[in-house]
Amino acid sequence: MQKKMRASRRFSLVFLAGLAAGVAFAADDVVPTNDLPNPYRAEKPWGKLPGERAWGAVSAVAVDNDGRSVWVGDRCGPHPKTPPGVSAFAWDSCAESDAHPIHHLSPEGAPLLSFGGGRFVFPHKVFLDKAGNVWVADNRSPNERELKANPASAGRGHAVYKFDRQGRLLMTIGTPGKAGDPPEGLNEPNSIAEAPNGDILISEGHSGQAPASGPGTVARISRYTKDGKYIGSFGQWGYGPGEFRTPHDIVFDDQGRLLVADRGNMRIQVFDEAGKYLAEWKQYSRPSAIALANGKIYVADSESNGTYAHPGWERGIRVGDYKTGEVLYRIPDVDNFKGTSSAEGVAVDAQGNIYAAEVGARQMVKYTAK
Repeated sequence: MQKKMRASRRFSLVFLAGLAAGVAFAADDVVPTNDLPNPYRAEKPWGKLPGERAWGAVSAVAVDNDGRSVWVGDRCGPHPKTPPGVSAFAWDSCAESDAHPIHHLSPEGAPLLSFGGGRFVFPHKVFLDKAGNVWVADNRSPNERELKANPASAGRGHAVYKFDRQGRLLMTIGTPGKAGDPPEGLNEPNSIAEAPNGDILISEGHSGQAPASGPGTVARISRYTKDGKYIGSFGQWGYGPGEFRTPHDIVFDDQGRLLVADRGNMRIQVFDEAGKYLAEWKQYSRPSAIALANGKIYVADSESNGTYAHPGWERGIRVGDYKTGEVLYRIPDVDNFKGTSSAEGVAVDAQGNIYAAEVGARQMVKYTAK
């Protein structure tokens, strides 16, 4: 454990130097940050849906601007024909369902509002902007099996939607049902973030970590004005600085720096507000989601030694000191079954409670301090 902690601190100093100097660096010899304390207890499953509907695969969670209530996106309940032993990722979707997949839950987990039925295929991330509007990324179009079962779903997916707090649609970015390039289209939108000046950034490209991916696979960050006018994009598929293999989540810190969960490359990349590469962090393993709160960084790793292995690293949520980068805690995967488990989405409320959205386990988990 001493060796692991020293490695984390050494990486912290390099990271801070990289941010200050605005230079690229790599640290491929990072020791896995597994053997760390876990000062949290789990409440699972947490949260209820209207009518006691069962959760589908859950990857989207965000704390409301009130700091207490929670927004969650699930994939419309477990598919009734999912074969035994097959992952929720492969089957759960909203393509064959009119169930509402976007939910506002009270601090106690009671349902307050649900909406979005008949609009989505694959809700991936939920984001609250400063005005309290609810943004949702619908990551993909229906597959062949889903289209055959419900041809009407052909016009869904590859789009980002902005809703008001009552679920009324305010804006659509992309062309629903058609993968494409900006300004008309999006391709596998993953996550949304709001820049300090109000611009909206969208990370695109979910397929970049697949074994068959390569140059030409979409992996970029696209920027729009708050009114939805396309400004430009940066990034491409690859392993180098400023390149991505599935930019799975994005978030701005309070200094205007953009953090990208570059999941396929098993790192967090950091950019200035204009998209200039500053540094990278590898001590948080294979990041699916990032949350910043209370001076800490919370990173969900849902895939290490699961669907996509990261040898030597264990899944879970890693919590670190954002100022130094030191990894302080690891919350282990509470179920630890094969495939994608643990948290794929993560959010933190004003009291420091952690909310985990789990795809494989089809549940929400709330972590509180012991």
